[in-house]
Amino acid sequence: EVQLVESGGGLVQPGGSLRLSCAASGFTFDDYAMSWVRQAPGKGLEWVSTFYKSGSKTYYADSVKGRLTISTDNAKNTLYLQMNSLKPEDTAVYYCVLRQSYSGHYLWRYWGQGTQVTVSS
Repeated sequence: EVQLVESGGGLVQPGGSLRLSCAASGFTFDDYAMSWVRQAPGKGLEWVSTFYKSGSKTYYADSVKGRLTISTDNAKNTLYLQMNSLKPEDTAVYYCVLRQSYSGHYLWRYWGQGTQVTVSS
């Protein structure tokens, strides 16, 4: 059974930093991607960043580029999101997603439970 367990959320002042973690277990895919998405209060899901195992490529939404950094620790099967220079508009529930490769696509298949990030003074 695939499990994704997120941690690291909390309350931080504007300009502050947090590091989110997503510990993954129970999968043996040869190729996959892992993404962070977020949902602000009263809004829909917003894609934040993706790491592709193939080629170790990373991509970011324009709204977070230069402030948030996605990374992985393969030995620990853990995905991270280092969040710097946080803004009130970064306030949201952050979800990690394990995307299984299938027929040339990466399915949004497995979701974590989410972790709350609140940026406020």
